[in-house]
Amino acid sequence: MLFKDTRDYQILFLSLFLILGIGTRDWTLRPELICVAIITCLFGQWIMGIGQWAWNQQLFIQNQELLTKPQFSTSVRSALITSLGLSLLLRADHWTTMMLAAICAIASKFIFKIGDKHFFNPANFGIICVLVITPDAWVSPGQWGEDWWYCMIFAGCGGMVLKRVGRWDTTATFLAAYALLEALRNLWLGWTWDVYYHRLMSGSLLLFALFMVTDPRSIPNARIGRIMWALFIAIFTFVLRNYFYLSTAVFWSLFALAPMTVLIDKLLPAARFEWEKGEILLSPTPEITN
Repeated sequence: MLFKDTRDYQILFLSLFLILGIGTRDWTLRPELICVAIITCLFGQWIMGIGQWAWNQQLFIQNQELLTKPQFSTSVRSALITSLGLSLLLRADHWTTMMLAAICAIASKFIFKIGDKHFFNPANFGIICVLVITPDAWVSPGQWGEDWWYCMIFAGCGGMVLKRVGRWDTTATFLAAYALLEALRNLWLGWTWDVYYHRLMSGSLLLFALFMVTDPRSIPNARIGRIMWALFIAIFTFVLRNYFYLSTAVFWSLFALAPMTVLIDKLLPAARFEWEKGEILLSPTPEITN
């Protein structure tokens, strides 16, 4: 049934944002690149899910236990969210670049994981990979401009998702810490407050805070751990943006600090996030208990 899972809302909202951006911001976004991202993510999720199932089948065969075959339908949501994230944020000159980003994004969920939890945000990982590897990929943080009504739409939709997954603390900490640091810098330099508002009124910053840094499957499990982690990301983002002049500082910060999730989960153990009861986890191989 549609909308029985929070990811259904994410897919709906991200799709609407994509249509809104193309329709109102005059994005030079080629439709074929969106198709490449979606098809590659779906196919990659299926192939890697089958491969992981086959590998685990060999590992557990000695216990004479058989794993339930992975169901492609259970991983469609995850792959679609990743592909929509790539379509919203990443720009490229060639379809091969978008395909590479999608492959790296999906592969990160199966490769960079501890137990059955991956610690890189897939879309963020794919973006950083092609920024480093290829010469024709870029991210445009200012693509939404500074119109206040975009921020209202993002906040409303993002708030609905965060309420359902219970990860509002991460967004609140990141935005509050980053806004405070920018305010202190603005006071120190004696700038007018319109400069401050200009730096914060960014649709891309709000999208990042609401939909990327709050991914419940790759962030710390404990609330205090999430607050600490979001605080570190805000500080690192502030440093990269103001002292290294990186316009894409938020994405580099999330990528660099993502492995901290593993350490935080070790130091502050808590129940791992799962989607609604009855939903199979994103990893197509359920845990085997003795």
